[in-house]
Amino acid sequence: MDSMLFTIAKGGGGFVTFLIFAIWIITIVGLWKIFQKAGKPGWGALIPIYNIILWLEIVRRPGWWIILILIVPLANIICFIIVIFDLAKSFGKGVGYGFGLLLLPLIFFPMLGFGEAEYTPIKREIVVQT
Repeated sequence: MDSMLFTIAKGGGGFVTFLIFAIWIITIVGLWKIFQKAGKPGWGALIPIYNIILWLEIVRRPGWWIILILIVPLANIICFIIVIFDLAKSFGKGVGYGFGLLLLPLIFFPMLGFGEAEYTPIKREIVVQT
């Protein structure tokens, strides 16, 4: 009995590592295509902080949000969710697709990148009070 559990545990590590790597590659490839569709360099998907900056440019959010996303606890989760839904909106998709990007990125990022959706920048109005 003990030898069977040891064998399962020993062999599972390589498979789990392979699975995580495959998920990472598929998501990166989808993000690469999304960046290219939005007129940004696709290789930016490979560089950790730079890809967040590119996301913020694509969804037309201010650059200082990078501080919220990288440093401020809880605010980073909220900002990330907003950016995900803005990404869906930038490609003409609705709230349901935003939930797909949020919950199943392995499927929805490649669908967005390789699908027929076209990038349309979100128009944001800047309100100046005098």
